[in-house]
Amino acid sequence: MSEIKILPLLYDLILWYVQKINLYPKKFKYSLGERIVSCFLDLLERVIEARYASGKKSHFLRQANLQLEKLRYLVRLSKDLQCITIKDYEYVIRQTTEIGRMIGGWEKYSKDME
Repeated sequence: MSEIKILPLLYDLILWYVQKINLYPKKFKYSLGERIVSCFLDLLERVIEARYASGKKSHFLRQANLQLEKLRYLVRLSKDLQCITIKDYEYVIRQTTEIGRMIGGWEKYSKDME
């Protein structure tokens, strides 16, 4: 099931991206960089909450989708401000697209089970 595979994928992406934050220019490291880390952690929390929620998981999954969308824009901004490379951006987008698919599939499955 998606919820089992999504946590390690998301966790690994967070570990990878946190290391990239260290390479941000100082003027963006503590504003944009911390905002991205915070968004990643909020996303992780929503996924964990959905994983362990009894009953309606769709609320947490919708919140996770919202966090994911915010994250995509913040990462895009990082790319446009040249805080990350195009190659790094493409990697994050591929990973977040996969995570989004998993969340969407999980949400559909959860609604069918409710």
